[in-house]
Amino acid sequence: MEKEKLFEIKDLRISAYNEQKEEIRIVKGVTFDIHKGEVVALIGESGSGKTTISLGSLAYTKPGLHFTGGEVLLHGQDVLSMSPIEQRELRGARVAYLAQSAAATFNPAITIGEQVTESAVLHGVLTQEEATKRAVELYHALELPDADRIGFRYPHQVSGGQLQRLMAAMALCGNPDLMVLDEPTTALDVTTQIEVLKAFKKVIREENSAAIYVTHDLAVVAQVADHIVVLYGGEIMEQGSADQIINHPTHAYTKRLMAAVRPTPTAGMGTAVGSEHDRKVPAIEVKDMTAGYGGIVDNEPKVPILRDVSVKVENAHVVGVIGESGCGKSTLARVMAGLLPQARGDVLLDGNDLEGSLHDRNLEELQKIQFVFQMADTALNPKQVIGDIIGRPLEFYHGYKGKEKHAKVVEILDMVELPAEFATRYPMELSGGQKQRINMARSLAANPEVMLCDEVTSALDSIVGANVIKLLTALRDKTGVSFVFISHDLSTVASFADEIVVLYAGRVVEQGPTDEVLTPPFHPYTRLLISSVPEMRIGWLEDTMNKREMAVGIAKGVEITKVGCPFFNRCPMGIDGTCESESPPIRVLNDGHEIACHRTVEELEAAEAETQQILHGYERIGEDKQLPSAG
Repeated sequence: MEKEKLFEIKDLRISAYNEQKEEIRIVKGVTFDIHKGEVVALIGESGSGKTTISLGSLAYTKPGLHFTGGEVLLHGQDVLSMSPIEQRELRGARVAYLAQSAAATFNPAITIGEQVTESAVLHGVLTQEEATKRAVELYHALELPDADRIGFRYPHQVSGGQLQRLMAAMALCGNPDLMVLDEPTTALDVTTQIEVLKAFKKVIREENSAAIYVTHDLAVVAQVADHIVVLYGGEIMEQGSADQIINHPTHAYTKRLMAAVRPTPTAGMGTAVGSEHDRKVPAIEVKDMTAGYGGIVDNEPKVPILRDVSVKVENAHVVGVIGESGCGKSTLARVMAGLLPQARGDVLLDGNDLEGSLHDRNLEELQKIQFVFQMADTALNPKQVIGDIIGRPLEFYHGYKGKEKHAKVVEILDMVELPAEFATRYPMELSGGQKQRINMARSLAANPEVMLCDEVTSALDSIVGANVIKLLTALRDKTGVSFVFISHDLSTVASFADEIVVLYAGRVVEQGPTDEVLTPPFHPYTRLLISSVPEMRIGWLEDTMNKREMAVGIAKGVEITKVGCPFFNRCPMGIDGTCESESPPIRVLNDGHEIACHRTVEELEAAEAETQQILHGYERIGEDKQLPSAG
């Protein structure tokens, strides 16, 4: 029996007009439809029109854009021909939109429950009492902790993954016909992403609603989509069932997208390091460092985050720091940069002690350590042209002025593979990937020894992200700069880093050369992270949730503890009476590879062998069912 057709886009065209009143076509005749209970994914790189088309389903365009043709039909009714009042009634009631950033969506001054129920009550779909009851039901369906009381909390009192699920509850509260999910898991760490995907899939199925899922991540698409529309330059290159697009793509662009999918992290993915920049002392090092927030009392932070952390970054090397949200990755970079003074321990630059606060460091020390922030949109001054943004550190640290400064700006733009004419543009005139390059160019202008990169590729699509990593690798080889590369994306870290530091609840649980860390035996937390990286295989999500380490540890949050192993409450190999009360010993393996665990190396190896047996079992089941294989 064929499902009921819920939503259609027919020959949709959206344009902008330049100062000469010439039409610039943005969306060029797009057509697809959605049936009840179906998820249709729009995929493509930045600028392909995914968000513009999805916003069109709400009869909305961003400022400067205009609908120039086509129809957008909900239950056969064209929403583009509705009056503005009818369109306003449609938004949030019949069509709900989930933005990429949950943190930016929620008002920090209003309780979660008030915000989740507001749209349903405002549109008269439900009374306040009915909406509150419906919200609690959704909290349970989305597997949120303390579901009966979470609505009384404020946004800052829940984690990023929980806030993302609460945004889904907000959208679903009024029983909309269609949900538009715009990159809802892009900025989440891998373990949280799995929880959110599982929750979205479950609720869409149970509610029998329909969804447009906008993303650039094909591995995520494989887990949630029934139908896939491949976009490039505002046109459809190819569309079909998830199985057909993922396993049997026909268009060259779709195949290019497939090739850019980040592979599952394995040993041997990284690049070789040359020896021309080697030195006797590390570029930067932290020793037995403890840090946190809220002030320091008796050499202890009031709110401890990092505890007894030691990390060494050799010259011209890349150290990848991985872990879930709340593990202390950004805090480590802030301590290195002097933005957060440590409570105990040492920070050394070129073997010399650094003051804890950047206010106490001299100009040369400030110049040698540069911070590249995650969001280029907020890191770049929108009122300054690119030439001034890059020119500021050139003038401040090196005294360049006039023509000499302009020549250096052009040189640095060339280093990040951008044309000289970009110097006169404003950030708003650049794409996301281009803005991130300017963000890095500003740091490079200081001519640093160490660059602290905090999640610099997390919001970029696969193709742009891969280009940024290629650029950073070339810069390291050319200039000898060292990188501390913070990320929750293990695949990106594996392809770029020489060494990996795995942080959990403010402690180093494993570290060493990339190939060693990605080769068994693993710390149980490292194995959880590796197991959480989505594969481009239909059915992967269900298989993964059945694995032992997933069943035990995936849904629980990070808890910082003073005694014992902080991973104990999530560990499938935890030893009662030992792990929760005694600090784990450091087990040293090959080439400086260290694992902090009460389990012996032999026990860790045996656990990995058991996991592989389970995985091979799933592969055999998949073959019996003729499921698509991992590709």
